Amino acid sequence: MDIATIIGLLGAFGLIFSAINEPMAFVDVPSIFIVVLGSIMVVMLRSSLAEFLGAMAVMGKTFKNKLDKPDELITQIVELATIARKDGMIALEGQEIPNPFLAKAIGMLVDGTDPDIIKKSLENEIDATKLRHKMGQSIFSAWGEVAPAMGMIGTLIGLVQMLGNMSDPKSIGPAMAVALLTTMYGAILANVICLPMAMKLGNQAELEAAQSNLIVEGVMFIQGGGNPRVLNDYLGSFVSPKIRAKLGEPA
Repeated sequence: MDIATIIGLLGAFGLIFSAINEPMAFVDVPSIFIVVLGSIMVVMLRSSLAEFLGAMAVMGKTFKNKLDKPDELITQIVELATIARKDGMIALEGQEIPNPFLAKAIGMLVDGTDPDIIKKSLENEIDATKLRHKMGQSIFSAWGEVAPAMGMIGTLIGLVQMLGNMSDPKSIGPAMAVALLTTMYGAILANVICLPMAMKLGNQAELEAAQSNLIVEGVMFIQGGGNPRVLNDYLGSFVSPKIRAKLGEPA
């Protein structure tokens, strides 16, 4: 679970609600329909249904921290390399490997798959994953752009209704509520939910791709029969100096 996402959402909405004295005064069903449902319809208009539903699935990545710690991942790859160098590739079969991408790569090594095919297959999977993340990110970016626009549309609707019924004082309040609340709903939806999620998906996609590339380099090193001691330093070059320092610490 990515605690930063939870804290960020709860904190943002908590601060917003802390400034509201009468919560029900900020609830207007037509405004919600215009902004939330209206923006969803527009986003679906610009994409296919499969892309939209896929983005909803990708959104879950902002709440889950599924990436392995780099130092632990490198340590495991080095351990696998040590086993392979000492007992052969077949000894890697049955090893407990939590990371599914690494498990797939090691499985291909055990099966004796051609090195070029291993590398190409893993790189294709990285590209496919990056594409899914990019599509999900684009959906939320578009949603963040559309939501304020739908809020403006609601504002114009409310103003037109208000100006058209100035003779009826009772109609001015509800019309003004639609005019103002749609703008607020659009701003909240865009700036508190959609755009931050789009940014986070982009960051996580880059981090996941970097980790997958590290795994590819490690697996190809194992396939080539390299020295595990050298592998530790080699993979350490892919991470920050702070993480690299941890690799040199005794277990």
